[in-house]
Amino acid sequence: MHSNNNPQNPARRQPGLVIWIAVIAALGGMLFGYDTGIIGVALLGLGREFALNDTLKQLVTGGIIFGALFGCLGTGPVSDHFGRRRSIILVGVVFALGSLLSAASGSVLMLVLSRFLLGLSAGSSTQIIPVYIAEVAPPEHRGKLVVLFQFMVVFGITVAYFTGFALGEHWRWMFALGVLPALILLAGMVVLPESPRWLLMKQREADARLVLEKVRGNPERAQAEIEEIKTVSLKQPEGSWKDLFQPWVRPALVVGASISMFSQITGNNALIYYAPTILTKAGFSDEMAVLATGGSTLLIVIMTVIGSVLVDRYGRRRYLLWMIPGSIVALALMGYLFQGAGPTTDNERYLAVACLAAYLMLNCGGFGVCIWLINSEVYPLFVRGKGASVGAFSHWFFDLLVTLTTLSLVTWLGIAHTLWVYTAISLVSLVFIYRYVPETRGRSLESIEHALRADHFYPYKEKRAGQRAQ
Repeated sequence: MHSNNNPQNPARRQPGLVIWIAVIAALGGMLFGYDTGIIGVALLGLGREFALNDTLKQLVTGGIIFGALFGCLGTGPVSDHFGRRRSIILVGVVFALGSLLSAASGSVLMLVLSRFLLGLSAGSSTQIIPVYIAEVAPPEHRGKLVVLFQFMVVFGITVAYFTGFALGEHWRWMFALGVLPALILLAGMVVLPESPRWLLMKQREADARLVLEKVRGNPERAQAEIEEIKTVSLKQPEGSWKDLFQPWVRPALVVGASISMFSQITGNNALIYYAPTILTKAGFSDEMAVLATGGSTLLIVIMTVIGSVLVDRYGRRRYLLWMIPGSIVALALMGYLFQGAGPTTDNERYLAVACLAAYLMLNCGGFGVCIWLINSEVYPLFVRGKGASVGAFSHWFFDLLVTLTTLSLVTWLGIAHTLWVYTAISLVSLVFIYRYVPETRGRSLESIEHALRADHFYPYKEKRAGQRAQ
């Protein structure tokens, strides 16, 4: 290669190329985030135009999540067979089509079906894009590069809220604008390379070496990485769904699926979807409810940027153990403020908004930063696509469960007790993280797989293994 004759040149180009790959691929997260956020604003106009009750609102909101359940499971085998890059291109095509159909919907049924189509794309993006970025990124920068996906998710949510505020009740335009990031994603993915780890899994070593030489900028490092990948890629061919339940793979499945589950049942998406509805019940105008929620999502964006640095510097597990306790306090206090008649004075309302902002910043800035990163790291190569599918399925299944029950829970238990249910679940999640979630910072994907095979994947088992070694 021409660049090999000048080691300084590729060294300068390498970070830019890896960042370019991560940014373009992560646009799939913006698609997911925009359509997740826009429904919270669009419901205000949709509810009036179609005379939606709480059940229909939950059905319209849940359409995208129901589709995501099928999308994330279907993409695992597709990405393992046809490649990560082609799967992401398919994500962009389906999302553009779903956005146009949503904007043109003339009935509630059509709207639910078109949002189901969007869900196929959103679910697929959460399965394949973090895996693609993780398999291309160097270990020392993998955290911040994979977290770009989550940054794009929360950035898309923020854009959605402020776009919705600007468009008022013009919900058709809100949905139609989702086509723009889909087109950018498609244009970018056409020129990006395939995952070198997928190429090696398919015995295409020469192609994998070319990709690694481009993204590492160093032929020697590329060859060393090829040899390390081969220590796992040559052990087993592409795995089946049944292989995920092998005893030595099971700990990865437990961690990936559980982190995804806790990210939802602790309530963050429930509040992102329904915060405007809840705040209007507390006495806020529609405009102020949307602005307050939009401002909160802006804080999530900022926390995601900070978190993308911290997870590589201090670790994924430690970062979660820092963030979740603060979100528990904010959620419990918000529940206290919504007791009885709820916030009745301006000071109580502003404190409720502050608690909402703090909770979303710490919970979404904690789980949101880590779920897709951990899901892309913990599974062995031969079932990584399918394993990431299970993690994404867990996320979307529990997201659907929360979406379809939140307003009903609020009606049944009241806002305060609903928030306290999420508080109790958050406490359980903290115990799980401490006990079972391993630290993956700075480790190659292959070393994580070796820890699985050696049965010291969980933190307490790793500690015991270290003590025996001494």
